[in-house]
Amino acid sequence: MTSVCFPKMQRMTAAIALVILGVQAQAEPRHGIAMYGDPALPADFTALPYANPDAPKGGRIITGNSGSFDSLNPFVRKGTVPWQLRFFAYESLMGRNWGEPFALYGLLAESIETAEDRSWVEFTLREEARFSDGAPVTVEDVIWSYETLGTVGHPRYLGFWQQVEKIEATGPRSVRLTFNTDNRELALIAGLRPILQKAQFDGKVFEDITLQDVPIGTAPYVISDFEAGRFVTLTRDENYWGKDLPFRQGTQNFDEIKIDFFGDNAVMFEAFKAGEISYLREFNAEKWAASYDFPLAQSGDIVKSEIPHQKPSGITGFVMNTRRAPLDDIRVRDALMHVFNFEFINDTMTGGRQPRITSYFSGSLLGMEDGPATGRVAEFLTPFADSLPPEALAGYSLPQSNGSVRNRANLRKAMGLMEDAGWTVVDGKMQNASGEVLSLEVLLKQGDTENKAITDIYAKALEGLGAEVTITLVDGPQYKLRTNAFDFDLTNYRRAISLSPGNEQLLYWGSDAADQEGSRNLMGVKSPAIDAMIDKMLSSTSQEDFVAATKALDRVLTTGRYVIPIWNYAVGRVAHQKELHYPEQLPIYGDGVEWLPGVWWYQQ
Repeated sequence: MTSVCFPKMQRMTAAIALVILGVQAQAEPRHGIAMYGDPALPADFTALPYANPDAPKGGRIITGNSGSFDSLNPFVRKGTVPWQLRFFAYESLMGRNWGEPFALYGLLAESIETAEDRSWVEFTLREEARFSDGAPVTVEDVIWSYETLGTVGHPRYLGFWQQVEKIEATGPRSVRLTFNTDNRELALIAGLRPILQKAQFDGKVFEDITLQDVPIGTAPYVISDFEAGRFVTLTRDENYWGKDLPFRQGTQNFDEIKIDFFGDNAVMFEAFKAGEISYLREFNAEKWAASYDFPLAQSGDIVKSEIPHQKPSGITGFVMNTRRAPLDDIRVRDALMHVFNFEFINDTMTGGRQPRITSYFSGSLLGMEDGPATGRVAEFLTPFADSLPPEALAGYSLPQSNGSVRNRANLRKAMGLMEDAGWTVVDGKMQNASGEVLSLEVLLKQGDTENKAITDIYAKALEGLGAEVTITLVDGPQYKLRTNAFDFDLTNYRRAISLSPGNEQLLYWGSDAADQEGSRNLMGVKSPAIDAMIDKMLSSTSQEDFVAATKALDRVLTTGRYVIPIWNYAVGRVAHQKELHYPEQLPIYGDGVEWLPGVWWYQQ
């Protein structure tokens, strides 16, 4: 009997050993981590694939922002901060490779270790990691940063911290986070939290620090000069601790980056034409084709570069605040979408050169497909069928016009939808049963000339529906206060989406974020189906399930009629001084702040 069973027992023991070894292998410290499978770059990689390790250091660039600023702390809700600071002046434990969907490599941390189910993650700090004042980065700094940002920091950090069961030191240079939810992305998100210096804020209230109290970071750039509302200058730190890291080869090449502020985009464009700004991103295809023939461009001193990418379209347009009646009625939102004459507006604004966004993830493998939902997508959505618009399962496409200014067919459709919702036209005004006129306020930031022009055309069409429309222009701080408090009917809206959407989806359209002041869920949507699809995305263990859950989410968001989409930025357009250069190999994400100016360089 023993002679018969022993080989079988050996096989079982060997199988168990392989499982144990597999778990141990997964839990060993590694140089990087990917959302699924292994990271693409090996442990001995020498540079990011889209960086030029031989790029020269030096030079000075000036970039422009419209509006103003009154804070240099990008980690709290208060104040208006130059948006670039989070990327230029601060670092995290891990850094992203923008050449693959979602993979991180050691930055402040030399290694990452995680459980097979990713219920915990552990980081080991590099011994040489330093803040810009020369102080070492400690485990205590890391723990304090996570706790502080998660409790009194910007709302973008709140959702992650709520999913942390505990954070603890496991060694003199190692720290472990244990999670309380089944969410595979948390191990990666943990690696991207900025690390600040605890000692700097001893005896201070972190969220109340003044403009003079600039948070100390560990990054290659430090803020060397500023004038409130006018400019910020960042200087490359010659003593930067990580300049020899493979992750940093060929990056952060400029000696100085200055951010100048302008009253509006039109003034900023004139400054660029005069040579006062080093580069400019252009989002209007018509302007790109017709307005870049000024003298510096004609002489070749300004160069136009088009940068392709593989990202989803994201959503750009005008968001409707469903917290307010009658925008809480999908029939009213549908009517407003039919009145929006995209084809005419696109021809007027861009010469018809820019295609329309057709869904939140359009243009990528994550986007909803034409026709009825099938396979895993249908399986995920069917339990919520009674609470969803029929088109979520049956199929949907945006309203289209014939391109004429009158848009008669869609206007008739809009009238019918309003009647179904209990609204009728009386004496030329759209009124409900109580005699209240349909009044809509569109909130825009001063200087936003493009959205103002779009809204002017849209407002005339809405008046044809019998609506009363007010376009309100406010300065940057007032705009932020009002959008944080959800004090608007419609406003311009942009949510960029990556090839690896995850926890940020909860901030964009999760139910818990709908009532959080300052959250990014501007439409105020609360949908069990949306929450469930995001949960499936975060807990999926296979790429197949992840893609299906994202396609299903795309259907629910698109058919919910929360945003009136405009055009898709399918290619990046950058006009720049001829002395600015970039590597031939491009990241799959195309243009972005960590590409420009991240891997560009100056050379005569």
